[in-house]
Amino acid sequence: MKKIVLVSILFIGFSGVAQNKSDLLKHYEAFYKEMRLQGDVNGVINSLTHLNVLAPSKERKDTLAFVYMNNKQHMQALNTIGIEKKADDSNLAVQVKAVSLKALNQPKRALEHFETLFSRTPSAYLAYELADLKIQTGDNAGAATDIEYGIANAKDDMKYAFYERQQPYEVQLKAAFYHLKGLVEYNQDKENIDSAIASIDEALKIDPNFNLASLSKQALESRKDKPEGQK
Repeated sequence: MKKIVLVSILFIGFSGVAQNKSDLLKHYEAFYKEMRLQGDVNGVINSLTHLNVLAPSKERKDTLAFVYMNNKQHMQALNTIGIEKKADDSNLAVQVKAVSLKALNQPKRALEHFETLFSRTPSAYLAYELADLKIQTGDNAGAATDIEYGIANAKDDMKYAFYERQQPYEVQLKAAFYHLKGLVEYNQDKENIDSAIASIDEALKIDPNFNLASLSKQALESRKDKPEGQK
């Protein structure tokens, strides 16, 4: 009789836990929807974290990491899904790893994830990220290939944002590619500054207010005007 009573108590206890977990899931699912409607980022993070604890899901983890990334909490994003390259990663997870690693000044690690994204769905935007990262890591030949792809595939309505000024601004993506082309040409042959300046002039012709291109042109012209042998 005592065994029957004990089993009954345990069954009631497990049933109560299951019911409580089910209620919590419903609560946080509703909370998540409401926070999304209100645009409350911290609320979205809170609700997704609870949902992942109650019912772990790869999709929810990817979404949580993406929210962190969009909120510029790049370390938290990577702590959520890791930095390793995985064949079964969703496009969302690969994007989070690529963007967050780049933001954290890890160009080599970011590069492999951008390459994965490009291999899955090539685009001019991804080609720009690849070219930029390859210049940073010293692969100028690889960057040149991505730049040519980008120039050929960038449309007039495609824009790219720059942040070197206090006020961020956008330029045509094709202009951004010509700016990179000038940098690559200079890196590959520092004696042929005119060719690099010509490419940057092309960028400024497309977008005259391209501040970064103007700064690069000034830097190249200052090198060109220095007497031979002067550093």
